[in-house]
Amino acid sequence: MQDSEIAKRGLVLLGCGKMGSAMLEGWLGRGLPKTSVWVTDPHPGDWLTAQGVHLNEGMPENPAVVLIAVKPQMMADALPSLQALGNGSTVFLSVAAGIPISTYERMLGGDTPVIRAMPNTPAAVGRGITAIIGNAHVTSTDLDAAEELLSAVGEVVRLEDESQMDAVTGVSGSGPAYVFHMIECMAAAGVAEGLAPELALQLARATVAGAGQLAMTGEDPGQLRKNVTSPNGTTQAGLEVLMDETNGLPPLMKAVVRAAAARSKELASG
Repeated sequence: MQDSEIAKRGLVLLGCGKMGSAMLEGWLGRGLPKTSVWVTDPHPGDWLTAQGVHLNEGMPENPAVVLIAVKPQMMADALPSLQALGNGSTVFLSVAAGIPISTYERMLGGDTPVIRAMPNTPAAVGRGITAIIGNAHVTSTDLDAAEELLSAVGEVVRLEDESQMDAVTGVSGSGPAYVFHMIECMAAAGVAEGLAPELALQLARATVAGAGQLAMTGEDPGQLRKNVTSPNGTTQAGLEVLMDETNGLPPLMKAVVRAAAARSKELASG
């Protein structure tokens, strides 16, 4: 990344909370020069202060990328200061949830290259997945650069249309919370069957983490499920409850993702 356009022209990171910090750590670890990064954050912590980047200083004249990582409710205050960079060659890359590309075009100018991204919280440990989509002013080179930046915290996938972002939000954006709640429920069920709370939680955490690692091997999850399931065994007994098409996980998960996607649409429409 040292010889890239980003290293030459500079990168502006607007907001450096958990997501911004994870990305910054990844970029610096991959060799992006500290002198090529400008960070604007109203409450920088000790870690950020110690990184040696330009912190709350004047921005470069024509940065390659402005990455917007502030909370959506802070957007109206943050974007006006960047209007001078709109309608140019600076690419605006947003990881702010629920803010459509049209909002940035309206606030920065209709000819501004804008890429919308939806990461998720496992990015904090380098195991996230981010979906991206650009507007008509974004080139394939711009998308490649965005993918390189975001791959510092996990996988990156490209969407065909911005309308898919609501479904992405429902599956991967909000999905970690569903898994965390499943851990809570598994632990509570273990307690109900006589386990100590600490032991039940340890078992549930390790089981979900281990199963996740197995799922990442690329083998079909249905086959992985079958590999664990002996005929008329304990797993089959549990799965008969979980896989019930009327009252089990399939209809419940569809309803969960549908509700999250619908809320995403509501937020995007204001």
